[in-house]
Amino acid sequence: MPPPKISGPISIPTSGDRVPAPVVDHAAVALRDYQLLFASQRTETAKPVALRVVDGAIPPDFPSGTYYLAGPGIFSDDHGSTVHPLDGHGYLRAFTIDGLTRAVKYSARYVKTEAQREEHDPVTGTWRFTHRGPFSVLRGARMVGNTKVMKNVANTSVVRWGGRLMCLWEGGAPYEIESETLGTVGRFDVTNGCDSGQCGRGKVDAYHVAARLLNPILSGIFKMPPKRLLSHYKIDAHENRLLMLSCNAEDMLLPCSHFIFYEFDSNFKLLQRKEFCIPDHMMIHDWAFTKTHYILFGNRVKLDISGSLKAVCGLSPMISTLSVNPSKPTSPIYLLPRFAVQERDWREPIEAPSQLWLLHVGNAFHEINENDGHARIQIFASACSYQWFNFPKMFGYNWHNGKLDPSTMNAKEGETKLLPHIVQVLINLDPEGNCQNCIVEPLNQWSKPSDFPAINPLFSGNKNTYIYVASASGSHPTLPHFPFDTIVKLNVVNKSTFAWSVGARRFIGEPTFVPIGPKEDDGYLLVVEYAVSIQRCYLLILNPRRIGESNAIVARIEVPRYLSFPIGFHGFWAVEDNISQPHLN
Repeated sequence: MPPPKISGPISIPTSGDRVPAPVVDHAAVALRDYQLLFASQRTETAKPVALRVVDGAIPPDFPSGTYYLAGPGIFSDDHGSTVHPLDGHGYLRAFTIDGLTRAVKYSARYVKTEAQREEHDPVTGTWRFTHRGPFSVLRGARMVGNTKVMKNVANTSVVRWGGRLMCLWEGGAPYEIESETLGTVGRFDVTNGCDSGQCGRGKVDAYHVAARLLNPILSGIFKMPPKRLLSHYKIDAHENRLLMLSCNAEDMLLPCSHFIFYEFDSNFKLLQRKEFCIPDHMMIHDWAFTKTHYILFGNRVKLDISGSLKAVCGLSPMISTLSVNPSKPTSPIYLLPRFAVQERDWREPIEAPSQLWLLHVGNAFHEINENDGHARIQIFASACSYQWFNFPKMFGYNWHNGKLDPSTMNAKEGETKLLPHIVQVLINLDPEGNCQNCIVEPLNQWSKPSDFPAINPLFSGNKNTYIYVASASGSHPTLPHFPFDTIVKLNVVNKSTFAWSVGARRFIGEPTFVPIGPKEDDGYLLVVEYAVSIQRCYLLILNPRRIGESNAIVARIEVPRYLSFPIGFHGFWAVEDNISQPHLN
């Protein structure tokens, strides 16, 4: 007799003595569901559409504001080409919630980058991809000698700061968006005028010679900006600062990495700029900060000669020029001084006793023992194995047939430890800043594949108790590990773990915390539910204190079917400008 289907939200107890019954699904259905998560949405709605609350109600203490979600909107053009999700043009979604009337409105528009304007005909509504993008191969396009590789799609993250709304991408300047209409204002060179062009301490002469040779090629031929502003920013709520990080374009090809950290006040006035040259070939996607340090996990990469030849000939994506470098069994962690001068040489990394490819950081904080001056840094992040991480095949992209293979993101039995999971890193330092030991372990022993760690943003950079992550229940036989279908609440103090799953043939994205009071769990969680079985999207409001219970949902808000959108990447909650944000005690 087949196991019963899961018909609604479930609770997974901490003890693990009751797990959800498996969902009856077939490989063909799972493959279709997976493709639907990445189905293009060409419809835009500049005029906000009123949404219906289909379950529960908007709570009376929910603040007025807007939840912005960045991500790709289109994957296939009208000429047979399909791009990798990371190369899909940015499609900004906005859910505006009125805390007084409890009305919810939705709007969505493409970010009108230079590449988007070139590849989309607004009159006919048709698309023709002309840029390869770093992760894609175009069908029928000229490959050899085609230098249209880098295209700023502004699809990775979004932030509203200093009265300006921005969509960010990993390889160029953000694009500013008009917050009321979601119309594109234009490119916003955040760091313009902030850089001297000089490398500070740690200058490497050979690096600069090679950089001078590579810069004209990368910028003149491949149109890469001289500095790449990373898509992951940080907000220091205690200091009321926006922190951003850039690296040089040539860092992708040279065994030396050049990082610049910027800190802006609420008016985008530059308060601090710190520059570091690190003699290591690394790729950084996300990073962390504390009251005293910037923290970088060195994901080691190397040039792939055979991959480079295939990429130049158009036989594989341009990202094939790089591959992971598992030459060392450890993971380098760089503690870079943020404010105070420290005696320890920051160019020497702390080698964590595990080989981890860092994906996303949840939080980090620094504690000092006043009695003996010893310090401890704790970091909560998602990481995966070098054995699993593969640049061109992320999300299962197959450039030969334009399909997405879900098996890439779902490891075989016995290989789940290779997939993304949540780790806790403990670094103990002596009074001089020297590392006494470094410990890496699964956070709360939660071993299921997980990513997108989130916290109450008011506690970012400070000691926190709760981490919320997107995870997998394992109840989908063909898609046991990804896409995610579960929200997990991890208490890092008492080590308790609670999980809530959305149900059969339904998946979720990244959770975002909305604070409403001074206590850490005063607030709500926002997460998008993708009900692929009925091709609908919902915005869920969850009570974080009820994660682990069947009544965790406070409200489910329905997006009309014609506006259902593909999976998003990173979101941001912004309160109305005239409403003050809660503060720490």
